[in-house]
Amino acid sequence: MSVAAASAETRPIWLCADDYGISPAVSKAIRSLVVQGRLNATSVMVAAPSFDRSEASSLKMLNAGARRVAIGLHVTLTGRFKPMSLGYRPTRDGTFVSLAEMMVRGQLRLLDRNRLATEIAKQLTSFLDQFGQPPDFVDGHQHAHLFPQVREALLDVVKEMAQQAWVRQCGSVEGWPPQIWNYKTRILDALSQKFRELAAERSIATNPAFAGAYDFGRATEADFARLFPRFLRGLPAQSVVMCHPGFVDAELERLDPLTTQREREYAYLAGEAFPAVLRAHGVALA
Repeated sequence: MSVAAASAETRPIWLCADDYGISPAVSKAIRSLVVQGRLNATSVMVAAPSFDRSEASSLKMLNAGARRVAIGLHVTLTGRFKPMSLGYRPTRDGTFVSLAEMMVRGQLRLLDRNRLATEIAKQLTSFLDQFGQPPDFVDGHQHAHLFPQVREALLDVVKEMAQQAWVRQCGSVEGWPPQIWNYKTRILDALSQKFRELAAERSIATNPAFAGAYDFGRATEADFARLFPRFLRGLPAQSVVMCHPGFVDAELERLDPLTTQREREYAYLAGEAFPAVLRAHGVALA
């Protein structure tokens, strides 16, 4: 069963699957949900080893004839992925540093903004080459695009190379307090306040609100089914709900700690209850 298009009584939202391209199994799952009408956005990890022109073509083909999915760039600066630009720093054993180290370096202003901009531009250039068009939007793996120094470099590159793209902010807005208010969402909200200001200074559009963050490590299938409706409560139109559906394969296990929870998210989004939850909260996938 497909999710119906937004009507006058519903608020259109973006339900965005992160990490397209991280592994063949994850990409396959995301495409399956797009075909079923259960997703309308996905962000592409061009720095992933298994992402190639075939994966790009398979995704882009889904928009042939009728537009089904917004395709964004998932800028990757953390985790077990190799930089795409020569001389990029900081790295550990040839790959990006951890999320925690990246955050600390950004807060202490220890990052090199020129190297950041070069790496981000290289990933954006790869996206342009693979898809033949700019991304519809830009976001960041593990939300690292919100960090000091990273955010300035990213916004400048977007302003120069993808003027029509909007960028993902990961906070709340006045009048819409997040339904899940914990340490993780508080940090994202605080970082997003400055990110929105910097984007506005450059006349770059952002989503009005964001949801979908939760503790992946402690989650179960029942938890996601319980949490997802909370993401939708009072959500303004054009807001972003992040998700990470996928199937598990050896490449995913090699690169990322988020594995079986992706299959739980996939099962929920592909299940019979999902469309009714959207209708009950007055939202639809535009």
